[in-house]
Amino acid sequence: MSYALWFVQVVLAIVFLSAGGVKLVLPIDMLGLSFPLPAVFVRFIGLCEVLGALGLILPGVLRVRTDLTPRAALGLTAIMVGATMFTPPDQIQRAIVPIGVGLLAACVAYARWRVAPLHKTSQLGAPAEAH
Repeated sequence: MSYALWFVQVVLAIVFLSAGGVKLVLPIDMLGLSFPLPAVFVRFIGLCEVLGALGLILPGVLRVRTDLTPRAALGLTAIMVGATMFTPPDQIQRAIVPIGVGLLAACVAYARWRVAPLHKTSQLGAPAEAH
């Protein structure tokens, strides 16, 4: 189960790093948005996607603040709900990708909270002490 979760987390991180990076780097008029959104909002969403992608991977790899992984996945789920809501009614087939990605992020959030949470360990591999 842990390997499958890590695989999904890495895939989601790649998706959100690329999507968020594009929103941060490209000019707004080149993004081809369905709705006219303020540039600052698009950049904010891009930043949230990049930070969420890092939150999916770094806490587990570094074994620091592992509680951030399910929170990042939950935040990315919320972004995908918003992306689905901004799908034009006449182009409902474009909602398939955000719905699928959002469901994967929700599964990671639930699994890392309840099914297979990440555990903190010290540098030497022994369980970390509670402070």
